[in-house]
Amino acid sequence: MSGPSTYEPKSAFTRWLDRRLPIVRLTHDSFVAYPTPRNLNYWWTFGAMLSLCLVVQIVTGIVLAMHYVPHINYAFASVQRIERDVPFGWLIQNMHAVGASMFFLAVYVHMFRGLYYGSYKAPRELLWILGCVIYLLMVATGFLGYTLPWGQMSFWGATVITNLLGALPLIGESIKNWLMGGFSVDQPTINRFFSLHYLLPFVIAGVVALHVWALHEAGQNNPAGVEVKSKADTVPFTPHATMKDLFATTLFVIMFAIFVFYMPDALGHADNFIPANPLQTPPEIVPEWYLLPFYAILRAFDFNIGPIDSKLAGVLAMFASIGVLFLLPWLDTSRVRSMRYRPIARQFFVIFFFVCLALGWCGGKNPGLILFKVADFSATLTWVEGGQVTEQAIQAEGAAQWDDASSAAVAAAREGGATMTAVTRTGASTGTLRTVSGGETRNAQVSADTADLLEEEITHVKEEAGQAMPFFSIERRSPARFTVTNFSLLLTIYYFLFFIVILPVLGLRERPNRVPDTIAKPVLNEAQGAS
Repeated sequence: MSGPSTYEPKSAFTRWLDRRLPIVRLTHDSFVAYPTPRNLNYWWTFGAMLSLCLVVQIVTGIVLAMHYVPHINYAFASVQRIERDVPFGWLIQNMHAVGASMFFLAVYVHMFRGLYYGSYKAPRELLWILGCVIYLLMVATGFLGYTLPWGQMSFWGATVITNLLGALPLIGESIKNWLMGGFSVDQPTINRFFSLHYLLPFVIAGVVALHVWALHEAGQNNPAGVEVKSKADTVPFTPHATMKDLFATTLFVIMFAIFVFYMPDALGHADNFIPANPLQTPPEIVPEWYLLPFYAILRAFDFNIGPIDSKLAGVLAMFASIGVLFLLPWLDTSRVRSMRYRPIARQFFVIFFFVCLALGWCGGKNPGLILFKVADFSATLTWVEGGQVTEQAIQAEGAAQWDDASSAAVAAAREGGATMTAVTRTGASTGTLRTVSGGETRNAQVSADTADLLEEEITHVKEEAGQAMPFFSIERRSPARFTVTNFSLLLTIYYFLFFIVILPVLGLRERPNRVPDTIAKPVLNEAQGAS
């Protein structure tokens, strides 16, 4: 892409170094003279921000590792000591915690830009795949780091995710036990997580180097999606792209600093400031915000799919949601790269963007939260006032015959004039039948917005009727309702349809707008266009 090197050593030392280790030449050819398309916009500046975030995370992580104690009894206290007693520890800790969120924010923008402008298409397939590998490593590193403070959310997040891995057939249980170092989240777990969390950023740095290498071999894409035709279509990376990256990164650093100094805990969870307690489960177990879309996909399946149970279905869907990104260069069949000239695909992309945001919202909510329902929850309570209560034992020949024996006893009591009956099973084949004969039957209707409020109303009616009533017959009615889980399932379906159906079909059927003349036209003032 860049052609022959234009670097010329100016001094005896640089000539000596260039003959033995041409690192200055490599830097010059990669970041000074490297030709970049002249029509790149500010969406192409997030690569520089990501490089900054990676450096910040590695440097701050090394410093934090010098003071952190990976022990279940001391991990939480060591984090507090870093923030309170270590000189500038509060700053390093905040930069590392906020830096993780900024890292994912920048990488999400970077990925959506690649999706919109078709940066995954030939000849940049390997460039995209390396980027997906980096993202997968970031997800693993972010999850491992989230567990290290050993707060309530750290401990229970680690418990939930590691147990989910056990749902994988054949290898799941072995992977889970290896990660945890045993059969539960304990001291071996935090040792493994700390080691892997320390190692993976350096692996990410290595893959980033391959990513940049692949970028320089294939060349940069551009908003038009048209390959450069000549040198007139390009400008040197420095100062043109360098100054643009510097300006955008400065704005990014300002936003970074606002969170570090004024809102360091805004992107975290309050429960993580409580020491881990294996005996007390938090009301809601959620990961960090940047993993919420995948958490929503994981929870979207609350039903079995044939031989696949709901737990395994959720795990497979979660992994598939990342795995499908690796296949994207071959799933999108369109010959036009940029969605700037694909109006229908652009509309579906906008929907996809909001679907991802909605999945993040669902991941942070209670899966049973009702978004809307057709009616209230209701129940009918029936009891008898003034009747005579009797009890009799039920004895079946065996556990298999219990249902028949209890049904026969109830039927006999009804024929004998019992107004109400209630069966209590006391053993595998034994139980008690309580009956009420005579008296006056009473009814009460109750309703409420939620099932929990309905139970409160039922309890209130029982108290008003009086504890002297022998027992109540309660018929509960749940309305048709649409919950966060149902919403997550619809969003998950669209997520996969976008990659597996919409992009392949549009690539074959959509008639794109005319691609304008090459970006060289404003420079050369001549038409070299294609349609």
